[in-house]
Amino acid sequence: MEKTAIDDVDIETNPMEVHSIRRPISQALGFSDFAMNYFELESGESFSGGYHTHHDQEEVFYVQSGTATFDTEEGEVTVEEDEVIRFAPGEFQQGYNDGDDPVVGFAFGAPGAQHDWDQIESMIFCQDCEEEVGHGLELTDEGAFRMTCTACDNAFTIG
Repeated sequence: MEKTAIDDVDIETNPMEVHSIRRPISQALGFSDFAMNYFELESGESFSGGYHTHHDQEEVFYVQSGTATFDTEEGEVTVEEDEVIRFAPGEFQQGYNDGDDPVVGFAFGAPGAQHDWDQIESMIFCQDCEEEVGHGLELTDEGAFRMTCTACDNAFTIG
């Protein structure tokens, strides 16, 4: 058995600095079968670094307080306090706080306590292709993201 208080879990932020409070609960308690992260999002902050999908995990977000907005393949979806939203593997999404009040919530992923970086795809603008296309994601030894265009193999680093 493992037990902890959320406030006792160290804060780990995204290398792109898109949120100020993310607490990896699954890492702190040694989960093996699913991922769990706690978030506090101020206005303008997001759960992740952009519009993306996990090809190896489904994701579920629970909003404990506030209102989160998700950009999805079907358009913008609002998730209110005590509501839950699920994304299947391969579904693109980006969740963020576009209101004035803080958002407190949890992100869950399964299977696995951590996704494989090579199974994440982000939709971003490619300077070589000159359009928004899928990019593979890799975490560098320095803790930055290396993005590689799936159409032309152009690569660059963020963070």
